[in-house]
Amino acid sequence: MSPAEARLKDAPSNMTEAEWSQRVNLAAAYRLVAMFGWDDLVDTHISARVPGPEHHFLINPYGLLFEEITASSLIKVDLYGNQLSESQYSINPAGFTIHSAIHEVREDAGCVIHLHTLDGVAVSSCADGLLPLNQIAQYVTHDLAYHDYEGVALDHDERPRLQRDLGTKNHMLLRNHGTLTVGRSVASAFERMYHLERACSIQVRTRTLGATAYPVRDEVVDKNAKLFDNQDRVELRSNQLVWPPLLRRLDRVNPGYRN
Repeated sequence: MSPAEARLKDAPSNMTEAEWSQRVNLAAAYRLVAMFGWDDLVDTHISARVPGPEHHFLINPYGLLFEEITASSLIKVDLYGNQLSESQYSINPAGFTIHSAIHEVREDAGCVIHLHTLDGVAVSSCADGLLPLNQIAQYVTHDLAYHDYEGVALDHDERPRLQRDLGTKNHMLLRNHGTLTVGRSVASAFERMYHLERACSIQVRTRTLGATAYPVRDEVVDKNAKLFDNQDRVELRSNQLVWPPLLRRLDRVNPGYRN
């Protein structure tokens, strides 16, 4: 039985197959974030839009480690913060502010990932931000936005500024705070975050060497920007080449996310 068939077979009777599939993929993303060492205790968050006309989205129950998240434990909320599924847990209020802002205005935001990793926060705290020093960084820098830090994101008045600063970009450095990616699918949001986090780590290591970074010619940066800016290509690669083996790996070491 394929992973897709398993997702359809296991869908609860009170839930569409599309929502259950989204839940399974989102739960997998949480556990993969933990596996990659990107989690921050119970803080940070990943959301996925529930397929359908409503702007409902799924987010983690506040109080579970990312490695504990399951498809059925994810909480469905609306853009006003109302919980639409039963849970003994609430949701992270700062997480709601950030994710609701993006899901409200980005119809293409199937998934939004926000992290507080050491290297991501380090680069977000540098005035230069992320530089196109290497090929990995150039996957990101052509599509990178910045948002100034306004304190813990509890103020809903911040949402219009976050929406404005993100615009149509799919990667963001939240200044003095962390990293964020957007994807049409959970798969593409995760692959984008992989590249963003890796680029930040490479920049931190490059600067730690104390040597002057070898420059990349502007025409090469522009060439790569055109190559990497094909959104359909990104989705095809993420969903067909990257996500299936990641799920196979997760099924080997931490398969409970499908529950």
